[in-house]
Amino acid sequence: MLESLRQEIYRLHLELPRHNLVVWTSGNVSGRDPQSGLIVIKPSGVRYEALTPENMVVVDPDGKVVEGSLRASSDVHAHLYIYKHRPDLNGVVHTHSTFATAFAAAGRSIPPYLTAICDEFGGEIPCGGYAKIGSDEIGREVVRCIGASPAILMKNHGVFTVGKTPEEAVKAAVTVEDVARTVYYALQLGHVDEIPAEEVARAHRRYVEEYGQT
Repeated sequence: MLESLRQEIYRLHLELPRHNLVVWTSGNVSGRDPQSGLIVIKPSGVRYEALTPENMVVVDPDGKVVEGSLRASSDVHAHLYIYKHRPDLNGVVHTHSTFATAFAAAGRSIPPYLTAICDEFGGEIPCGGYAKIGSDEIGREVVRCIGASPAILMKNHGVFTVGKTPEEAVKAAVTVEDVARTVYYALQLGHVDEIPAEEVARAHRRYVEEYGQT
């Protein structure tokens, strides 16, 4: 089932260790098939080098395994809650990337200190409250706090990113770690000025409407 989506989710999982966003078996990527509503997600506790397109797990919107011999990620219910309440999204990523998770551990959002934050996130990268792993509680907190951002830091936990496609969600995961690292170092130097709200909006609009190829 969903051979093309399985291949894509497998390929995108390999981007996480490549960009140093995860270690060992932590983190996951999921993608929703817009036609069927089925979700492809990483199997629980399987190391990245052991992943294959075939051992990706296909679940329905209620979390029932439709195809696959392995258990789905322990974060599956968080992903499913996000999909249920955000029909505009078809990709969700979870990482414990070092610098972004350091801000999450401190319960601190990342203000728009950089033009890259304006471009990719459209403003502050928010920090949600602590939520228990293993149920839809994390998904509820993500939906409650993420706003229009494609990324959210979860207190004492890590990072969740979302996108209209799985690749968009992975791009946001890579970018949030990159800007978190830069902001962390900038804060060691002293005071950092936020970019004014009107310039944040202008820069984000330009990035969305004009950046890249048409």
